[in-house]
Amino acid sequence: MKYVGVVLMGVLLLTSVVGCSGGALSTREKGAGIGALGGAAVGGIIGATVGHPGAGAAIGGALGLGAGALVGDQMQGQEQKQAEQQHQTDANQAELDRQRRELERLKKQGEY
Repeated sequence: MKYVGVVLMGVLLLTSVVGCSGGALSTREKGAGIGALGGAAVGGIIGATVGHPGAGAAIGGALGLGAGALVGDQMQGQEQKQAEQQHQTDANQAELDRQRRELERLKKQGEY
């Protein structure tokens, strides 16, 4: 029962922090939150087997927070890289379209 209270308090704390953030969460923040919740749950279960669910949840939550933030940071970096590549692809396509229109214009004028 003590474990349920610790997990419930953690969920309420995380919910209040997320609710007050004011904007959309970044991938890094989402990863940290998921890691913290997952780590707290697993840590609480492991801690309950040795008689210290609160300590297990706290330790698991802290470790999960760190691991989740690292994974989320890597994912966010990949998203940024993909966005930059898409921007470059769009710019290249716009230039090709411009050159195609110019070529068609020149063909109509009989210059090419």
